[in-house]
Amino acid sequence: MDLLSLIDKTKLPRHIAVIMDGNGRWARQRGLPRIAGHQAGIKAVRDTVEACAELGIKVLTLYAFSVENWKRPVSEVSALMQLLIEYLQKELEELKEHNIRLFTIGRTEGLPSPARELLKFTVDETKENTGLILNLALNYGGQVEILDATRRILQDIQNHKLSLEDLEVPVFHKYLYTAGLPDLDLMIRTSGEMRVSNFLLWQLAYAEIYVTPVLWPDFRRQHLYEALLDFQKRERRFGQVG
Repeated sequence: MDLLSLIDKTKLPRHIAVIMDGNGRWARQRGLPRIAGHQAGIKAVRDTVEACAELGIKVLTLYAFSVENWKRPVSEVSALMQLLIEYLQKELEELKEHNIRLFTIGRTEGLPSPARELLKFTVDETKENTGLILNLALNYGGQVEILDATRRILQDIQNHKLSLEDLEVPVFHKYLYTAGLPDLDLMIRTSGEMRVSNFLLWQLAYAEIYVTPVLWPDFRRQHLYEALLDFQKRERRFGQVG
């Protein structure tokens, strides 16, 4: 069945986030080193980005590297940073051609300088694009994001740029990494794990969560379509009576 034809284009999520999990298991099942799984995952990234751009999704946020990932072996971290560099080098022209804007969230200042500089260059080169926003979460953690927002709020209160009485949910949202982006509508997690792994903790408040057993390197646009069809069957009440 053509899953794409079943999707209601008028009821698409504006903002989709993906926890790209299962690269290591994918490699282990094939007797390959873990980095082979990360390399294979690039194909899933490319296919998912292209599908979201074609559908007219506003924002796709990918959990690319967490603050906890620094605990992995040095060789794996180095390989992941090199993969990021290679992806940005290879995909820049594709991003431009498909009117995709690159955006990042997280403590990107903590990335190695070659990756950080290329990331900034790619963000600058695509900033005028008006299509899909491809938002890479790099050196990201949901708890850290909330802490960083709180520190900035306290600084503004101390500098008399903000009063405590003005601090409401919409104001707090402006201090998050995702300020200016649409609210998160759909969170997809691959590999079947039932946890959010410190990802977009604030933004998940009323997002729909979809878990698939598919390992990330095997994830393709038909799996995205399945998630979208499931999303469109749900009644989103936001705490109200349906």
